[in-house]
Amino acid sequence: MELAAELLKIVLPAGLVLYGMYLTFKAFASSEIEKIKNERHLKIAEVALKHSEQTLNIRLQAYERLCLFLERISPANIIPRVSNPAMSVGLLQQVLNNEIRQEYNYNLSQQVYISDEAWILIKKATEETILLINNSTVGISEDAPAVELAKKVLENAIQLQLDLTQDAVQKLKSEVRALFEGRMQEA
Repeated sequence: MELAAELLKIVLPAGLVLYGMYLTFKAFASSEIEKIKNERHLKIAEVALKHSEQTLNIRLQAYERLCLFLERISPANIIPRVSNPAMSVGLLQQVLNNEIRQEYNYNLSQQVYISDEAWILIKKATEETILLINNSTVGISEDAPAVELAKKVLENAIQLQLDLTQDAVQKLKSEVRALFEGRMQEA
């Protein structure tokens, strides 16, 4: 019995010390695990924010390029830029159509960054501009001076009250505004 009491005097305190060490280690380990989890979440959030900012910049560049594209193909802007007094109607028509198609093809990849609805409006503006140019050649000799086609295109646009690119530009602007409104709500 005396031996059991002596053994109990040694084992009980040692057991309590071990149990205390176990609890201390468990608390330390769980706080370290929490710290590591928090650091990981913070890193993930930083990467997501950086990715979001890069994506926003790319999207804004796409909107800018498409607005520029629409301005460049509008009859009031493209005709003075590409026409030459020495050109004929047939040549001006060909140059205008080629320039519009070239600009369009150059900007095809930008559709990835905008809504389908906006891209449809851009396609429509492109097609209608080409159609306006082609329809304006009716009744004009291909060998006539290019200025006749230039006048006819602009007259037809005014007469038909066509602003072929305006709907698409407005759609792009509203999408950009929505992007910024979304960013302001996140902040």
